[in-house]
Amino acid sequence: MAGGQSYPAATLYVVATPIGNLADFSLRAVHVLALADAVACEDTRVGAGLLRHLGLDKPLIALHEHNERSAAARVLERLAAGERVAYVSDAGTPAISDPGAVLVALAREAGHRVLPIPGASSVVTALSVAGHEPGPVGFHFAGFLPAKGAARIAALDEALTQPTACVLFEAPHRVPALFDELAERAPERRVTVCRELTKQFEQVETLRADALPGWLAADAMRHKGEFVIVLHAAPPAQAEGADDSGLDAAAQRVLGILLPALPLKQAVALAAEISGAPRNALYAQALKLREAGRDEAP
Repeated sequence: MAGGQSYPAATLYVVATPIGNLADFSLRAVHVLALADAVACEDTRVGAGLLRHLGLDKPLIALHEHNERSAAARVLERLAAGERVAYVSDAGTPAISDPGAVLVALAREAGHRVLPIPGASSVVTALSVAGHEPGPVGFHFAGFLPAKGAARIAALDEALTQPTACVLFEAPHRVPALFDELAERAPERRVTVCRELTKQFEQVETLRADALPGWLAADAMRHKGEFVIVLHAAPPAQAEGADDSGLDAAAQRVLGILLPALPLKQAVALAAEISGAPRNALYAQALKLREAGRDEAP
């Protein structure tokens, strides 16, 4: 018993670890890792380093995106034998953008308990300092965009049409391309750039999308490190004749014509292209029309 909670055997513990600053280890995380009979980890080198920092030495099981099912079978064997097994990703909360979801699902299917040990998450850490206005559905997490091609553009357009803040991850070598794309596709959108969160050279900046390429080019150090990007929700249109949807009559008419004939996201994207209206406002209005059963063309 610790902190008013017991830590039963034959249980999988999903343990959040620091996203950069080792001082962010929670007391419960340290306690559970000390109790664990084995630790499954995304990268055994990183896992071993985390345990050394805590003065612990545990059997390690490599469990990553390329072997998750086979490694999960080894974890299930230990759980069946009554052991406590902790799972950690390289940084942050497992099974959000890292492996772990398959392991959790298989452990539950096998009848084992799965207990969360909460802690750091780069998603909520970035949102906490972005100063975004919570939308009707909280926020959207897009994770890593596809690396290139039409799939990348489609995913970026979907992120930009969300009616609330959207959190993206991006690899450092693709950040320049992402900033160019955002500057082109949504120049007035407010964007919060979080680089190296919780680390020595941490940076958090909020600026318009069209300023992103210049900000990045101004300092070579800004090209390095881990990035979390928060796309703020676009403000509602203030055009003359707009109603509480933020859309003027012309934009609403275009949307009304396209919505019955096309999938919702395609109708929104095309309506934005034709009318120039904000995608998030069109998306929200399209959802209202669908829910009200009024998506017939006027």
